[in-house]
Amino acid sequence: MNETPYALSSSRTLWELVARRAALTPGHPLFLQDDRTLTCDGLRARAERVAAGLYGMGVRPGTVVAWQLPTRIETVLLSFALARLGAVQSPVIPFYRDREVGFALRESRAEFFAVPGEWRGFDHAEMARRLGAKGVFEAYDDLPDGDPSVLPPPPSDGTAVRWIYWTSGTTSDPKGVLHTDRSLLAGGSCLAHALRPSADDVGSIAFPYAHIGGPDYTVMLLLYGFPAVLFEQFALPDALAAYRGHGVTMAGGSTAFYSMFLAEQRKKPGTPIVPSLRLLAGGGAPKPPELYHAVVREMGVRLTHGYGMTEVPMITMGAPDDDPELLATTEGRPPEGMEIRIVDGEVRLRGEAVCRGYLDPGQTAEAFDEEGFLRTGDLGRLKETGHLVLTGRLKDVIIRKGENISAQEIEDLLHRHPAVGDVAVIGLPDAGRGELVCAVVEQPPGAEALTLPAVTAFLRAEGLSVHKLPERLEVVDALPRGETLRKVLKYKLRERYSGA
Repeated sequence: MNETPYALSSSRTLWELVARRAALTPGHPLFLQDDRTLTCDGLRARAERVAAGLYGMGVRPGTVVAWQLPTRIETVLLSFALARLGAVQSPVIPFYRDREVGFALRESRAEFFAVPGEWRGFDHAEMARRLGAKGVFEAYDDLPDGDPSVLPPPPSDGTAVRWIYWTSGTTSDPKGVLHTDRSLLAGGSCLAHALRPSADDVGSIAFPYAHIGGPDYTVMLLLYGFPAVLFEQFALPDALAAYRGHGVTMAGGSTAFYSMFLAEQRKKPGTPIVPSLRLLAGGGAPKPPELYHAVVREMGVRLTHGYGMTEVPMITMGAPDDDPELLATTEGRPPEGMEIRIVDGEVRLRGEAVCRGYLDPGQTAEAFDEEGFLRTGDLGRLKETGHLVLTGRLKDVIIRKGENISAQEIEDLLHRHPAVGDVAVIGLPDAGRGELVCAVVEQPPGAEALTLPAVTAFLRAEGLSVHKLPERLEVVDALPRGETLRKVLKYKLRERYSGA
């Protein structure tokens, strides 16, 4: 069997891709965790046994199975067992609690719910009982098991909706995002062909596997036949031993991950914290240009950043051989087959990696325009090279005295200040101006205390227009962040300071 990654990407379903990879490189490692290894053929064989066990429990093609599990080899096996059966799976981030989990179970009408039992001091099984979940079973160390001979044929239709992913739900109830095997294959293929890994690489999954990035990254592994290290709990410097021990060459996850690696590197300047590392890559949140330059300069690795969302796991991605200035200031280019249109400043998308819509038909109708383009709510522009520059969110534009102000523009400038570790710029209600500009700053250890006059003087020296200058400064020990890709939760800052 001699297939290229491009040929493998023509797989109709995720299970077909698993089978083709298992036949191509059967004994090659695919997932590494602690001292355990799951090979390419091991994934196929063990997932079929788990699928048979699930079949014995009553799971059939089309059965909705929710799972809230940490990033473990067992989670991968369960997910692919469900893919083998053609079940509809609804991954739930393991940090979600009663409100979000209860909503996901009700809206998806899940008939089974897999939980880890008690994990990190929280009893997920008790929560499931409290919520009245159906078909609750634990899937941490032990998984259902059975004889694969009882299984029906694997699914062949990659265009059927078999995945329900959940948006973060930070300001309202989460949205159930509908994906197919083909949309996830398209997203992962785009990521793989942008990063251009080889079979000699070793990747890493340090974010929740229940995130849309889980299948996105796994498709890349299956296409190129290289392994990834799984981290059930990620924290630096504790995780560095595993990165070094497994010889990880590709790491990342999001902007917050870059910052954490950089902070560790600064403890030992000039000595690579992971000698094998050659590339940091990720997405999930805007990347300040200064952070890019600092990573490349101080860590001696390449950094490629991309743009994706739950609805479209891969939209654009920087390529390792892109011009450094483009890597620093853009989100990369879209792959073949991804159409980007800018309408009144908003980024709109159409392509195979775009979701089928939402569980709520009304939300679907609202999200897509008359030509079938998804309205992202992100603001941006395309350069002549085809690279995308994001300039903010429709809801993240501050309107002061009728003038639109980009929060991201101010944030990017403040990231250049040596006394700024991270920053979020928000608009706060103001009777006279409509909104005022507030900068909320997280300072690095040992930095000199910031003042509002110092901040505005710095921004004026950087050339920021006077009408965009912050009128309020708040310094915090730590910005509030989500538990998945560590995005800053601006709504919490608005809640905290709107009435102050």
